[in-house]
Parts: sequence; structure tokens; C-alpha cells
Amino acid sequence: MNLIKRNADQHRALPHTFFDDVFGRELFNWENKNFSATSTTLPSVNIKETAEHYEVEVAAPGLEKDDFKVTLDGNLLTISSEKENKKTIEQENFTRREFSYQSFQRSFELPKNVVDEENITARYVNGLLHLSIPKKEEAKQKPPRMIEIA
Repeated sequence: MNLIKRNADQHRALPHTFFDDVFGRELFNWENKNFSATSTTLPSVNIKETAEHYEVEVAAPGLEKDDFKVTLDGNLLTISSEKENKKTIEQENFTRREFSYQSFQRSFELPKNVVDEENITARYVNGLLHLSIPKKEEAKQKPPRMIEIA
């Protein structure tokens, strides 16, 4: 049982963590799935596999295509971005400087000996980074084959 001191003219005290939890989260994202361990937002990613290739879509509006770095090291695909904005306003009585820094890194392990590394393509259109990662010919899913019974 906890004892809480009450004054007649004050409301019941709530722990600071309550307000941090309530007001520190996005309104409808109570599970905080889009935050990293450093409390920076991570872009949402969709990954789709077809018989011919993998498709990766990263939702990252507000960036430019030059802000991204996409690397494939062995079977580890890494998508990262860094963007820094600086703004200075100088007036007669003051100087106002603002800056912001955004960065993220997402890594995905692809199946071994499946990806055709030489033919990976990427494009960034309307806030969406789209990667097409083709499979090697021998790794492509083949249609079912009918086997005759002798």
C-alpha cells in the first residue's frame, strides 16, 4: 500500500512517468513500433517475395534520393539515411539558428545464394524508396511438374 500526501487545494499527484508515457507517444501508436532504442523514428518497410524477385519498399517522405545509402554485404541488405538541415535568420536584435538531424538504418538478412547482386535496382519516388532484388535463375521458384507413373 502506498501513502500519498494530499493537500485540500491540490489534486492527487501523478508520477512523472505517467505524463511521459501518455504525452511522449504518438496518439494512436501505443506500442511504439516505429521507434528505435534511441527514440528516433524508423521508416515503415514492406517486403514482398515473388517467384522472380524480392520487393522492398521504405516509406521515407521528405528525403531526397541522395540522402539514402543502400549496401549489400554478403547477404545483409542495409538501407540507411542521414539528413541535416540548418537554418539561420539574422535580424537587427538577434540571430536565430535552428538545425535538425535525421538518420536511420535498417538491415535485412537475405537468403544465402539466392540474390542476383548485379541486377538490384532502386528508385525513390514521392517519399517511397523501392528496391527490386532479383533472384538468381537457379533460385527462382519453378512451376509444379507433373510426374508420370510407370
